[in-house]
Amino acid sequence: MKRYLIAGASRGIGRAIAEKLAADDAVLLLHGRDTVALAQTRKAVEPRCAEVVLLVHDLAKRSSVSELISEAGNAPIDLLVNNAGVAVVKPFTEITTIEWEQTVGVNITAPFMLTQHFASRMPPGSSVVNILSIAARSGFANWNAYCMSKFALEGFSQCVREELRDRKIRVINVYPAATDTNIWNEIEGDWPRGKMISPKDVASAVAYALRDRLTSRLKTSPCPV
Repeated sequence: MKRYLIAGASRGIGRAIAEKLAADDAVLLLHGRDTVALAQTRKAVEPRCAEVVLLVHDLAKRSSVSELISEAGNAPIDLLVNNAGVAVVKPFTEITTIEWEQTVGVNITAPFMLTQHFASRMPPGSSVVNILSIAARSGFANWNAYCMSKFALEGFSQCVREELRDRKIRVINVYPAATDTNIWNEIEGDWPRGKMISPKDVASAVAYALRDRLTSRLKTSPCPV
């Protein structure tokens, strides 16, 4: 029986990954902050899974990350997907301390804590998947906090990959271009959502990377998320 932990599984990319990886021999540990949306993900995958465990926590708080780790239990996991994220889009002069700290908490500190805890318990052949962004490679005006967090997670991932190589644990980074998720509902502006890739495209890239043991880098149009 395989155990997969997906952070940020309430909707969008995380839900699509959960749906893609659902299998009779899989236990899905699904994290989210929105209990209603997370329940919808559960409903979509539960008929095809051995078990589904919901982990409702706000990853902006370190105490909540610790609680998630505790709830996940002591059994090893075979896959950790760091997908949860927030985006604050405004000039850097207008970003509040609270917005900055929330971005750091969800996009950097939470993946660090989860990876640090679970990787030490992963068997050979396991994987850590980080959903990054082309914003981990290029800067975009008004996306400074988001780009900062993705650049940081990219650097962390590269180092962790080298540390886990001898234990045969893979660190897979995925770099989607603009993806049509609910995140755009909260960002002001006229965004070409009809031209964006879909969450299912990203989920397919993740599944391909896991299946063929390759590092997947999914890139299309030059948009930040």
